[in-house]
Amino acid sequence: MSLFTKIYDVIVVGGGHAGSEAAAAAANVGAKTLLITMNLQNIAQMSCNPAMGGIAKGQIVREIDALGGYSGIVTDKSAIQFKMLNKSKGPAMWSPRAQSDRMLFAETWRNMLEKTENVDFYQDSVNGLVFDGDKIIGVKTVLGITIQAKTVVVTAGTFLNGLIHIGEKTFGGGRAGESRSTGITEDLVRKGFEAGRMKTGTPPRVDGRSLDYSKMTEQPGDEVTETFSYLDTKPLTKQRSCYLTYTSKEVHNLLREGFDRSPMFNGRIQSTGPRYCPSIEDKIDRFSEKDKHQIFVEPEGWNTVEVYVNGFSTSLPEDVQDKSIRLIPGFENVKFFRYGYAIEYDYFPPTQLKHSLETKVIENLFFAGQINGTTGYEEAAAQGLMAGINAALKVQNKEPFILKRSEAYIGVLIDDLITKGTEEPYRMFTSRAEYRTLLRQDNADLRLTPLGYKLGLASQERYDKMQNKKQQTADFIDFLENLSVSKKEVNPILKKYDLAEINQSMKLYKIASRPQLKLSDFFAINKVKEFVEHLNINKDVIEQVEIHLKYSGYIEKEKSNADKLNRLENVPIPLKFDYSKVKSLSYEAREKLTKIQPTTISQASRISGVSPSDISVLLVYMGR
Repeated sequence: MSLFTKIYDVIVVGGGHAGSEAAAAAANVGAKTLLITMNLQNIAQMSCNPAMGGIAKGQIVREIDALGGYSGIVTDKSAIQFKMLNKSKGPAMWSPRAQSDRMLFAETWRNMLEKTENVDFYQDSVNGLVFDGDKIIGVKTVLGITIQAKTVVVTAGTFLNGLIHIGEKTFGGGRAGESRSTGITEDLVRKGFEAGRMKTGTPPRVDGRSLDYSKMTEQPGDEVTETFSYLDTKPLTKQRSCYLTYTSKEVHNLLREGFDRSPMFNGRIQSTGPRYCPSIEDKIDRFSEKDKHQIFVEPEGWNTVEVYVNGFSTSLPEDVQDKSIRLIPGFENVKFFRYGYAIEYDYFPPTQLKHSLETKVIENLFFAGQINGTTGYEEAAAQGLMAGINAALKVQNKEPFILKRSEAYIGVLIDDLITKGTEEPYRMFTSRAEYRTLLRQDNADLRLTPLGYKLGLASQERYDKMQNKKQQTADFIDFLENLSVSKKEVNPILKKYDLAEINQSMKLYKIASRPQLKLSDFFAINKVKEFVEHLNINKDVIEQVEIHLKYSGYIEKEKSNADKLNRLENVPIPLKFDYSKVKSLSYEAREKLTKIQPTTISQASRISGVSPSDISVLLVYMGR
């Protein structure tokens, strides 16, 4: 049966962060798109913590925004607190993070999607995929409806055969209060896909009115707030504080009493959880020498008393959760909104994907988000954006859009997944990016907006703003390189910082590059002040110039290294290359290369188990 006579260009299965970005991207690139989700009220719901960004994740949100995605705008419109993390370190480490109003976040996402041309919506559960040989041609729903499509993007989150655990209780579900999804995994396995299981968890939600904040440490936002989007979204003028408290030995001892009823320790959960966001029981087991762990108390929004207990993720029985949390300072009289739980779900090892996020086994089928073994809203949204773009491009018979590791954290994320795979929920860190000095949160627009504009994804307004920033930055640097300043103008500034004074006139560029000085220190010099005011130079341009002054040597060195690596990206490996013919390759290299089928020598070099000598053999074999 079909109530849908239209054959869609793109069907997106799932309305979480990946699905929402996928639908928006596909539609904005020009594809007729259908978003199917179990509950339209839960589009882009923050299933776990009410926050976007953080270490490396903030860079990803900026990149999504620079390309023309929606996550940055939605975050700005729903934020209740903003922080720039790692400001004490170099600019490559600076990472924006915002606490969000959970309900406002989802509402804003839905409103933006509804205003996006080419997006249709349908509330139903997909329980099957329709194939024509090795191509996907549509989906089936629990209502028995078949909907045809030229491409399908599956963004099922934690819903594929989801199983929720609270102590000794187990029941099916995709998240609290919502059904799981069945049928998709089974269809894919029959088609030859390898599937696995992963686990994640979430902490209790509690009533903020029952907490004693006087026993906690207040964690306010930044005094001067910024935004995620490069468009003219408004920075916060008022903020809500978070709070910090700690567990103790007493809390840990009480938690241990419930370990025999914990699904993590009694064998009922055997799948792998996130290494970098462990449950409280996992923390006290792995780090038994620690007497306390941080607990961040995070408000869920402007107008709700619900609080997220960050750091207390758990699947212990509800009575153990109740007793142990009351021993944490400030939680003595806590009232629960809901208990923490763990969830197991199906995923598909991402080595089964191309860099476009199209599957190798089935043509026109794309995966994005937790189905690929990742964790985090930001990682999911980035994959959704890229899968949506590439699904639309596939319909238009255009080349896929692929970002290099030297171009974006999004490129690092996808390349890591495709070449290395993952056996535990993958999350992004700055340490994963070898070119992080190039991939800063402040320059994502300069790096990516021209690419988004060429795709038709980034707007003219966004492109014009980027071009103005680029031109003003170049003009300001040129001005500083050519302006000579006298010792009379500069020495008072140097003296203020107890720095060596100059004996003769010098170019301001050389003086301003001293690490102890800020560019704004020189705005007292009339010529500089007049230049800044005449061109109406804003803080973003000043930041770009300042980073150039202090770090240009490091940046140029990293660009050079990236260029060398990119030469290997231009050495292609033929499709379905027979590595068994190359007898000089190690057995492990032949096995890994045959399984992953890299498309370039550079990608092959990043596969675990492929040594530099194996790469040399391949280069010689291919006449290089």
